[in-house]
Amino acid sequence: MSYQVFARKYRPQTFEDVLGQDHVVRTLRNAIAQQRLAHAYLFVGPRGTGKTSTARIFAKALCCKEGPSIDFDPNDELCIEIAEGRCMDVLEIDGASNNGVEQVRELRDNVKYAPSRCRYKIYYIDEVHMLTTGAFNALLKTLEEPPPHVKFIFATTEPNKILPTIISRCQRFDLRRIPNAVIAKHLLHIANLEKVNLDEKAAYAIGKGAEGGMRDAQSMLDQLVAFCGEHITEQDVLDVFGFTSGEAVAQLARHILESDTVGALRAVYEQNEAGKELGRFLGDLIQHFRTLLVQQADPEAAAEDLSPEVAEEVVAQAQMANTEQLLRVVDGLADVDARMRWASNKRLHFELGVIAAVQSLNEVSISDVIEALDSGSSEGLPKQAPRVQTAPPPLRRAPAPVMKAAEPVKPAPAVVREERPAPVPAVEPPPPVKEVEPEVKEPLSEQEFWTKFVGLVQERRPLAVSWLQAASLQGITRNVIKVGFPTSESFARDSLMRPAQVSFLESLAQELTGQAMKFEFVLDPSLKAPAFSEIGLGLLDDPAPAAKPASAPKVEAKAEPKREVPKAEEPEASAQSKTDNDFYNDPLIQSAMVKFKAKLVTAG
Repeated sequence: MSYQVFARKYRPQTFEDVLGQDHVVRTLRNAIAQQRLAHAYLFVGPRGTGKTSTARIFAKALCCKEGPSIDFDPNDELCIEIAEGRCMDVLEIDGASNNGVEQVRELRDNVKYAPSRCRYKIYYIDEVHMLTTGAFNALLKTLEEPPPHVKFIFATTEPNKILPTIISRCQRFDLRRIPNAVIAKHLLHIANLEKVNLDEKAAYAIGKGAEGGMRDAQSMLDQLVAFCGEHITEQDVLDVFGFTSGEAVAQLARHILESDTVGALRAVYEQNEAGKELGRFLGDLIQHFRTLLVQQADPEAAAEDLSPEVAEEVVAQAQMANTEQLLRVVDGLADVDARMRWASNKRLHFELGVIAAVQSLNEVSISDVIEALDSGSSEGLPKQAPRVQTAPPPLRRAPAPVMKAAEPVKPAPAVVREERPAPVPAVEPPPPVKEVEPEVKEPLSEQEFWTKFVGLVQERRPLAVSWLQAASLQGITRNVIKVGFPTSESFARDSLMRPAQVSFLESLAQELTGQAMKFEFVLDPSLKAPAFSEIGLGLLDDPAPAAKPASAPKVEAKAEPKREVPKAEEPEASAQSKTDNDFYNDPLIQSAMVKFKAKLVTAG
């Protein structure tokens, strides 16, 4: 018997042999078991994912001796004929070479004839998207209402080229790319049957190069056996197909994450000198950073297509940068990939992209600035820290030469005496105040705690207290403080949930209670949103009783100036006016007006 390649020798023969397409297999098996068979099926998927094999297996299940049956015998005569493509009742048509109107009309005329041996007459059209528009239109009526003994099965890699009127008449099944781990496991199984020693790393390298296609992976294994003989290593796979190992890609990513520009450029140089395709190398690097993003979101999904060694490295690298930094790197490398496709000097663009990726990881983002400002520190802005620290020394040395000769000038001593106390508040009077904490550690009721807590926030971080004013304390259980917000105040809750704000609030809570406390911020639909009159911060509420007499005499004073009653009440009115002005000019009221874009309205 002549030699048979692995892709044909190990083609799936039953539903159990189909790998990586469980959703398709399960639906077809259930349809057969429940006798719910449609008249037309469309299989969509990349090359080598099992479209033709699944169609043949489905045809076997429909046309076997006691069919339709799920558990058919693949060695049955009819099943063998179908598998080999020589069954008279199962017609396989190549859509690329039989795409004209005449061929479809001939098919339409033959549909009315009953099958000769099988229960059904099955027409399988591969690459159906190659049919012309006229051919599709000629097939429409027959496809919608075929004779009961006819089944249509279509397969395509480009469903977007098929007329919507054709797709709407079919049951569509999308076959997925087969996971790398599934391909590697099947290749190891084939190697074991063929008495070939295939390393596990080599199997993963083949699966990665096959890009989800089992047929491509089997063809590559066939080629490697011819090249290497009975023992195949990962290096053999890399040498024969020009792939880059997963470890090399992961190592370049580590250089970038560690800001090791020299090491990253050396890695690019080594791969280029080894004759690797830099375009594919860059694509693997982008895929690796994408895997780091998936690792941060769903660790189980990230490990599906990775070898055990690379999976461990991915777990470590995912903790070396945050999501925003990784997204910047991926965006930058994607731009480089687009430029490299048309560039003659691919290595130059690759190296520039690597340098830009290192720099992007060291940039300070807007979120870092906001967090640093919220926390009241410069931890997130390392570049500006030296400037802040170098400013005080000149101020401290300035009072030293007290300008003895300038003592006759009276303003000079006054200025010097006023500057001396400036550093004094920083000379640690706070420690004695903080040591009075034992008095605060006495048990507090929840209401007392909340009142003092809001007061401390008002004193130390006035901007944050506006977010707390929309909240209410819902209870303290052990060391967890539950704070509720109306559903309309999600912005206030999100603002307080920033890491810098949470750290600040927890430190205040610990200062009041004497123990480590945690906050739980929740949205509670039962809470009423704070009432703002024209966002006037409650200024349109009913005025106090004293306000009416104060305003009424003012009007009458203009109308009847000779009456003396308004004069007696003028001090009260002027005091009220002064109080109103003080209220309106309060810094918190002004900041609230800016924040909410509000205006103050006089009560009528």
